[in-house]
Amino acid sequence: MNTMKKTANIAIGVIILAAVWQIVVLVGKYEESLLPPPAKVLQGIVSLVEDGTLFVHLRVSLVRFVIGYLSAVTLAVGLGLILGRAKRLWEIADPIVQVLRPVSPIAWSPFIVLWFGIGDAPAIVIIFLAAFFPVLLSTISGVRKVDPTYLKLAENLEIRKQHLLTKIIFPAAFPSIASGLHIAIGTSWIFLVSGEMVGAQSGLGYLIVDARNQLRLDLVLAGIILIGICGLLLDKAVRLFEGWIEKQWGAAVRQ
Repeated sequence: MNTMKKTANIAIGVIILAAVWQIVVLVGKYEESLLPPPAKVLQGIVSLVEDGTLFVHLRVSLVRFVIGYLSAVTLAVGLGLILGRAKRLWEIADPIVQVLRPVSPIAWSPFIVLWFGIGDAPAIVIIFLAAFFPVLLSTISGVRKVDPTYLKLAENLEIRKQHLLTKIIFPAAFPSIASGLHIAIGTSWIFLVSGEMVGAQSGLGYLIVDARNQLRLDLVLAGIILIGICGLLLDKAVRLFEGWIEKQWGAAVRQ
């Protein structure tokens, strides 16, 4: 029943958005070349599906994203668990992280293209940079907020240090880590598209640039809509992962 309600709500939201969009086109008397109506954009999506262009670019973007995102998450969580426990080491690393963190990954694109060339590598590196810092900082924050009672209990039970991180600290810090995973999904997906607009010859970002160069704004809007849908599905995938963790540990990781 809840699934049906959610589906109905989504359908209502899409209908309202399409109606507002169509009204704006009619009231503003925009030409299709300036603001394509919903029906025109839908035709564009259908054409991309029929000729296979959509699946080619989507597959390339998702492969780049998965490689960059998982690499960043793996390194950031591992490093965050260590730095969160090593207070002196984090005091040394903190200024470096705080200087690098606000810098947009796109700002590094001239060097990234020079170092890694044209193709998949620059986009993957940009995704990595976009995802790394949110997960790192959320992991460190989660580790530093672990209830001291857990650590005292682990000491009393003589749990070995190599198991302390995986058996006690990581589960206790996971709610904070999960928050970082959600933030990283959004930022890295955004910068994936930006990276594909700069140094790639394929992917959803390149699809938008190519459509713009052809003055096909219907395909530009189609690409934008598809990017938004993919971002939503990726966020849902992270939530499913959290639910799986919840079942494994028998405790809610999100309140």
